[in-house]
Amino acid sequence: MSIFGSFMGIMLIGLLVLAAVVFFMIITYNKLITYRNRYENAFKQIDVQLTRRYELIPNLVEVAKGYMKHEKETLEAVINARNQAFSAGQAVGQNPGDPAAIKNLAAAEQNLGGALGRLLMVAESYPDLKANQNMMALQEELTSTENKLAYARQGFNDAVTQFNINRDQFPANVVAGLFGFNRAELLEMEDPKARVAPKVSF
Repeated sequence: MSIFGSFMGIMLIGLLVLAAVVFFMIITYNKLITYRNRYENAFKQIDVQLTRRYELIPNLVEVAKGYMKHEKETLEAVINARNQAFSAGQAVGQNPGDPAAIKNLAAAEQNLGGALGRLLMVAESYPDLKANQNMMALQEELTSTENKLAYARQGFNDAVTQFNINRDQFPANVVAGLFGFNRAELLEMEDPKARVAPKVSF
């Protein structure tokens, strides 16, 4: 075999290996894009429920305000916590893969859950408020939204876990590193009590 023939053989093998590597990188990249799109879409389902809850809370406070004249601090705490959670949710909506934004949202939601819980405990002292039809309807809607939110959060966390598993496996982690696919963060509450939907039944 001539030197030229040997060189061509080596070149052909090199090109085949290069083509295989490029093909693998394209497949892996597309797979990571698919998994990232899944968790981003899953967050949109959370966002729908968060938006619904953020719309309900001012109505709840407005109804309560008519009965709880001396609980201004409690009512303001709920609205402030709602506004902080709303802002944190907007930030995550821009980039659901941002771990810092997810942690901020989890903390803001935990704070909101605590403020809502305090409001509902104080509301127990107002029999007329407990019997108010608007209040009962709002609380029923809020409970339903909390349940849907918990379900949506589970879907998001499942999608994030699937993305992270695929991203961390070798050799996909090499492609992930090259193209900036960072690990995504689960949306979890640090306080186990905050995982439970607030009790809003009167």
